[in-house]
Amino acid sequence: MARQGTPSIPMGDAGDTARETVPRTWRTHGLLSSSAHKFEAFLEAAEFDRGPWLTVAFGCGIGLWFYLAAPWQWVAMISAFLGMAVFSWAGWRHQPGRAFTLAAVISLALAVAAGVSVVWARSAMVGAEPIAYPRFERIDGRVLSREEQPAEDRVRLVLAARDGETGKAHAYRVNVPLSADSPELREGARVRLSARLMPPSPPIVPGAYNFARRAWFDGLAATGSAVGDVEIIEPPGASRLSIASAQRQLSRHVRANLEGTSGAIAATLASGDRGAIPEADEEAMRDSGLTHLLSISGLHVSAIIAATYFIVLKLLAFWPWLTLRIRLPLVAAGASAIAGIAYTLLTGAEVPTVRSCIGALLVLVALAVGREPLSMRMIAIAAGVVLVLWPESLVGPSFQMSFAAVIAIVSLHNVHAVRDFLAPRQESWLRRMSRRAVMLFLTGLVIELALMPIVLFHFHRAGVYGAAANLIAIPLVTFISMPLVALALALDLIGAGAPAWWLVGKSLALLLAIAHFFAEQPGSVKLAPRIGMGAIGLYVSGALWVALWQGRARLLGFGPILASAVLMITAPIPDILITRDGRDIGVANEAERLLVLHDREGGYAQDNLLELAGTDQSPIEIADWLRSRCSDQFCVFSLERGGRPWSVLVARNRYLVEERALAAACMRADIVIADRYLPYSCQPRWLKADRRFLDREGGASIYLADQKIDTVAQDQGEHGWWRAPRE
Repeated sequence: MARQGTPSIPMGDAGDTARETVPRTWRTHGLLSSSAHKFEAFLEAAEFDRGPWLTVAFGCGIGLWFYLAAPWQWVAMISAFLGMAVFSWAGWRHQPGRAFTLAAVISLALAVAAGVSVVWARSAMVGAEPIAYPRFERIDGRVLSREEQPAEDRVRLVLAARDGETGKAHAYRVNVPLSADSPELREGARVRLSARLMPPSPPIVPGAYNFARRAWFDGLAATGSAVGDVEIIEPPGASRLSIASAQRQLSRHVRANLEGTSGAIAATLASGDRGAIPEADEEAMRDSGLTHLLSISGLHVSAIIAATYFIVLKLLAFWPWLTLRIRLPLVAAGASAIAGIAYTLLTGAEVPTVRSCIGALLVLVALAVGREPLSMRMIAIAAGVVLVLWPESLVGPSFQMSFAAVIAIVSLHNVHAVRDFLAPRQESWLRRMSRRAVMLFLTGLVIELALMPIVLFHFHRAGVYGAAANLIAIPLVTFISMPLVALALALDLIGAGAPAWWLVGKSLALLLAIAHFFAEQPGSVKLAPRIGMGAIGLYVSGALWVALWQGRARLLGFGPILASAVLMITAPIPDILITRDGRDIGVANEAERLLVLHDREGGYAQDNLLELAGTDQSPIEIADWLRSRCSDQFCVFSLERGGRPWSVLVARNRYLVEERALAAACMRADIVIADRYLPYSCQPRWLKADRRFLDREGGASIYLADQKIDTVAQDQGEHGWWRAPRE
């Protein structure tokens, strides 16, 4: 029992300084206050510019909506960030020492909440419910759009029709062979045809392309192919000049004057129509890092606007009366703005083109009012406009690659050392051109480094020699090919364009030769398996930090970048890949050769399996593998993973087998894979991936050493495009 009057224990000569070092719960407020003061000082010293970060926060809100699975999570996220803004205002509005922190927290929180809300509203307004199952249907509808794809020997139509079962209006995308095409098969025509229709395809395996998501926002309920002839019930109205018709006519005119792939690329530069480029040449452009030249974006729009500005300015300078009364740069800027908008509309107004047009218009405005034309705020405005209009574009490679490239360029050219290197000085033309060439190569290298993680995340392969290829290709296209195309089109007005078209063909043939040369070099392509959201999220956050902060604070962004690089390099290759229909599987063996159930060279499923397995070597059929045993119905093989053998049983077809024999085989296997429903008596030791499993989960990636299964369903949540609602 404690006694009253317990004497105090002497503490020596330490006094109160000893007590100051002892943590106390009541000192937490002081520590938090100190941290808040440091954060406020950091924002003030770093010259925090909210403009670009507001767009980043808005994009984060959009990304959270795609990442989170259910509506209650979206509501919770909106509520949490609105609550953060309200509590910050209530707690800090009367504290003058929190001005930067208060502005940052409130503005960014509201931007995130707005991003979630905008993309959710967009999905609810434009999302198209997919058809419930594949079917063969007789369609009576009107043509909404037409896309010519001569390289694929087809025409792609989008038809508005009513569902034969429910009577609901739907949009179907149907491929029609060129043999069934006719001049009247264009916008406005009423047609009747038979087609095999499929719900828009989700990823066939985790990490593959998600067409169902894109179709949802494009308003497509099904895709398919026409069977037989196309009957035109009602021809289109009188031919009217529209953007789509002008684009097609311009593309046909270019291809009529220039044959082959050169003509197809020239048509792309003039009208944005890529449908005539052969697949082999398009792959060479991709693997050499030149595919951006086929996507109408900043390079093309900037060239058109710059050329228009220069020509108008020089021509008006010959008119002294006008020169003395009007600021010619304003007139030239207006003319080039009109040219840029017209070119953007003519080439299809894709996301990179719209971004480039908005950015170029902002540059013209900045030049007109005497402001800095190349800035992150300009990019943020362009990105914000695109995200407000098309928030779903955030998760697509086009938006990400386009803005990543521009951010890399502006960040590099805003570095003081680079500005000093490019500053005008008294020197010979040779030294000046050499500096420009070095800067062009450095810019290409920075762009390649910035884009490679994004390209690997989406496509699982990226060109390595893009910087060297672009050093030659970009000046060729910008200063030779595109001006020659414009000159040839102008001379065609008087029937004298043939010599210019000949020169266009030679310049584009040189471009193709450059693409094939770099694409065919050893090690020209980097392959990678699926990269996780954590790795790409770290990279994007680190890259944006480096690009948007000023001073030494930006160096903190290299930590996440390096961490993401380690995660990407060490990303594991799945041991077994199963497509969503179960008809194709890929098994990674020790020799880095993919084992497949059926060798379908050039098939969509097999190409995806090879990319996600991180190999470009030709696959081996499981039946031909020395370590497998196959009958007419099944194959069985063993894999050594994680220090133990794994027995795998795979169905080769849908032939029926005796149930008792199948049950016995399943008992001896760890994993059973089949594209049909297997009876309950089939009970493997670990996983039964039959039709029931695949209908529920979609495709799957299996990591045996970790005993981990990734499925398509895990990434889709309750978004409308994943699966059609069932009654």
